[in-house]
Amino acid sequence: MERNASVGSGELLLEEFVGAAQLASPAELPVVLNRYAEAMGLGTAAIYLVDIQQRLLVPFVEGEPDLDLETSLAGWTYRTDSLRVEETPSGQLNVWLPLANGAERLGVLELTMDSLDGLTLRRCRTAASLLALIITSQRTYSDTIAQRMRTRPMHLPTEMVRAFLPPRSIGTGRVVSTAALEPAYELGGDAFDHVFTEDILHTTVLDGMGHDLASGLATSVAMAGCRNARRSGAGLDELVGTVDDALAKWLPEQFCTGVFTQLHMPTGVLRWCNCGHPAPLLIRRHRLLHKALERPSEPPLGLPARLAGTARQVHEVRLEPGDRILLYSDGVVESRNEEGEQFGLERFTDYIIRSTAAGQNAPEVLRLLIHSILDHRHNKLSDDATILMFEWQPPDP
Repeated sequence: MERNASVGSGELLLEEFVGAAQLASPAELPVVLNRYAEAMGLGTAAIYLVDIQQRLLVPFVEGEPDLDLETSLAGWTYRTDSLRVEETPSGQLNVWLPLANGAERLGVLELTMDSLDGLTLRRCRTAASLLALIITSQRTYSDTIAQRMRTRPMHLPTEMVRAFLPPRSIGTGRVVSTAALEPAYELGGDAFDHVFTEDILHTTVLDGMGHDLASGLATSVAMAGCRNARRSGAGLDELVGTVDDALAKWLPEQFCTGVFTQLHMPTGVLRWCNCGHPAPLLIRRHRLLHKALERPSEPPLGLPARLAGTARQVHEVRLEPGDRILLYSDGVVESRNEEGEQFGLERFTDYIIRSTAAGQNAPEVLRLLIHSILDHRHNKLSDDATILMFEWQPPDP
């Protein structure tokens, strides 16, 4: 293969790279990537994946050093979702590119080459985009990628709940939804879900009773009931009823709290049902609208309507462009340090407002926030802490 490919042959090589990468095992993927990177004039390549706590960039190939997310140029690329170029001591160029599948940040791609021009840069970006899609596809059937993203063993209840979790971030041109969940390796019963159907964003945060396998099982049953109803076309009230009945039937001794939302993306109409959970929060124009989405409390999930004594109430409000909605579990605000001081709702919302005003993107805001909560407790949470945030930003008319 020629090192300096022409425009036409370069595009042909990209096409060949996709085909070869799709057939490669995880062990073969770096070899395939380097073969085609060299042929396209992109030099040598290295893949770094973010660990599940988003503190390190871990090399895809074992034996190479991890990169700190806060201090390295690679980390800067990940945090800002931006290209970064640096000159190496030998006079070559290191090109760092974000690996992202839509709104989800996977890691970074490092390309080391002798020179960089407009055509080469375009190929770098295209290769990074294609590589992100390939990694996303492979992780559904390869434990190698999951292993690379872990820095220590995971507890069995956590493994069960995490099997149900969607990507941390999803997005379209109208909305971005992003979530954070800790402790990453010792979860009890917290979980989140977000997904699109047609023109609706569905989000859910659940908090199972207890901190053992039974609580994780209750959360998993609730997630399965939610998805089963949603994929059958159920409305919000019917969906919540399905979760109630599933828990009451299969795990009558267990219950969980939860909040379910549906955002109609073209109009900004938000519908939600809160089942014994902290009320959603609304941030508008860098201000928390106090109690804007607070409604009378309802029983936790797991009590059929006939036992709960009342039908589930579905509430509705119309959002304004730029509004951010926060769903969270009580472990977020009730986390206490050694002096007994709670992290608190005010600190929680103020952190998001200040980070947003500073220009941080939504996934980065939550990454910084969950780390701040962990630091408040010196990385030892007494309860699960889950945050999900989505922002409605319709295109200009």
